[in-house]
Amino acid sequence: MRKIFILLLLCTTFSATAADRKPLFGFLKKKPRATVEATAETPVSAPAVESPRLSEPAAPTPEPAAEPAAGPQPVDDLILGLTAEQADSLVAVWRERQRTESFDAFFQRFILEEPAPVEDAADTIYALRLRRLASPIQLPYNDIVKGYITRYVDSRYGTIARILGISQHYFPFIEDELIKSGLPVELRALPIIESALLPTAVSPVGATGLWQFMPSTGKSYGLEVNSLVDERRDPVRSTQAACRYLKDLYSIYKNWTLAIAAYNCGPGNVNKALARAGEGAHSFWDIYDLLPRETRGYVPAFIGASYAYAYHRHHGIEPIECPIPLAVDTLRIDRLMHLEQIASTIDVPMETLRQLNPQYKIDIIPATDRTYTLVLPQRNIGQYIAHEAEILAKDSTYLKEYINPANIDKKRQERTGVIYTVKKGDTLGAIARRYRVTTTQIMRWNGIRDARRLRIGQKLRIEGR
Repeated sequence: MRKIFILLLLCTTFSATAADRKPLFGFLKKKPRATVEATAETPVSAPAVESPRLSEPAAPTPEPAAEPAAGPQPVDDLILGLTAEQADSLVAVWRERQRTESFDAFFQRFILEEPAPVEDAADTIYALRLRRLASPIQLPYNDIVKGYITRYVDSRYGTIARILGISQHYFPFIEDELIKSGLPVELRALPIIESALLPTAVSPVGATGLWQFMPSTGKSYGLEVNSLVDERRDPVRSTQAACRYLKDLYSIYKNWTLAIAAYNCGPGNVNKALARAGEGAHSFWDIYDLLPRETRGYVPAFIGASYAYAYHRHHGIEPIECPIPLAVDTLRIDRLMHLEQIASTIDVPMETLRQLNPQYKIDIIPATDRTYTLVLPQRNIGQYIAHEAEILAKDSTYLKEYINPANIDKKRQERTGVIYTVKKGDTLGAIARRYRVTTTQIMRWNGIRDARRLRIGQKLRIEGR
């Protein structure tokens, strides 16, 4: 039966095409056993397994109708004998296929194909493409926006290729939350310019997470921030908080460019700029020169990122493979647990656990008086449940060193990352030595292909170790 499962899984993964797609679980319809067994190649030496009712002599009875029916008997769905782990693997393949196919279909069906722009016609085509991105958010085209579009579609940096890959993990639930909140789905581009879709990103002033919340703002929107947990780094919880914050900002300004600017620099700075501009100011562009310098580039960067995400194929950019599992599920944890208890017991690497659960700053789930979430790859959910007792029994081993508060503080500092802004005279080697990492690591974390091509003002993510 295991061979049947493996063969069916392979067929499901590799044989489905966009033109001729069949349901993943179509093979689970009731079939005669002979039909089911015919779908796999059985070695000649392996005897066929027959139903016990057919292998024993039928009991004599005067009523012919009481005898077993001739031929193979119907098989109930569950008699296929899939284990919980096998079922999880099938669901994971199904969800992963859905994610990748829906990602490709979006650009094929809703982004119109056209010739790539030539240099002398670039302005016209860029402006036309932005108009085609019908949105309640104004997406005008001008020289400032053009500069950000050019920066994002420059393949030398590899930024959009990495973002496109990782967006297949983050954008589905970000879009779900935006839609549930009644917000424009185009706001998904905000975490691109805020954090480059890195949930552990930390700005020089302490803003953290996909949406770069300051501690006070995060707490005011219900996020837990302490020595062990930072929900600003929780992709789902921080997205929910960001939706509430954006909704509040829009209720103040009734204009999305002003609300987006206020998200960056705070409502106070936007209000002062509006006051100085006078009664005729109604949008970001009306107060452009009166805003902080960083915020002047914020809305143009948002427009540039939206353009690059939609039209990347027109510039020869393809997404890299997503480094995070696309199919995941959630468990509730109700006791103190170290992530190493899980990694040492089931087939989930520690790095994957950290990627899926970045809110736990030193790898500890502090479920002492309430429950916390644990995100796992879909294919490992059944495995976790089957080994849960063994995982829980390891708490004394992996939590022993954290009883001392000094150890907790040390681990917290080791896991904290930073965003470094490149200054005049910087080299990648000097930055690497400063943070005690390697140039290769910095290049990998930031999608840099050429270590010699640094720009003044460029943001570099330095991950915590």
